[in-house]
Amino acid sequence: MSAAAAAVVNYPLVAALVAFALAQSSKFFTTWFKEKRWDARQLIASGGMPSSHSATVTALAVAIGIQEGYRNATFATSVIIACVVMHDAFGVRLHAGKQAEVLNQIVYELPEEHPLSETKPLREILGHTVPQVVAGCILGILIAVVMRLALWSS
Repeated sequence: MSAAAAAVVNYPLVAALVAFALAQSSKFFTTWFKEKRWDARQLIASGGMPSSHSATVTALAVAIGIQEGYRNATFATSVIIACVVMHDAFGVRLHAGKQAEVLNQIVYELPEEHPLSETKPLREILGHTVPQVVAGCILGILIAVVMRLALWSS
């Protein structure tokens, strides 16, 4: 085992964490490029391009497949979990965000004397569009493969 491989004791875990960190940090920098402002909340916010959830679970599944083999039950489990997470990201969470948008508009239109007029707005960006999920998935694959190639070449 090389020195680099010994440093990465749990390659699937590290690949998943690196994919998450890169996806989240890319949102931080794209906010600056698009809006010319730094927004540290982007480092922990959900939603946006690319999906860090998708990047994380895909990197984990691919790294497990590379390390343990693609006919392994652990790989199968990680693929199913990745599919559930990605479906949730562009299904349930996306629709919850759209519902939050509608509810916020309703509250905004309430008269000032209404008890709910002072309600704090709901978060509207909760989920992802399909392109955001696909971009996260591609990022996760790339991170897992590049990390493995880097470990093998050391």
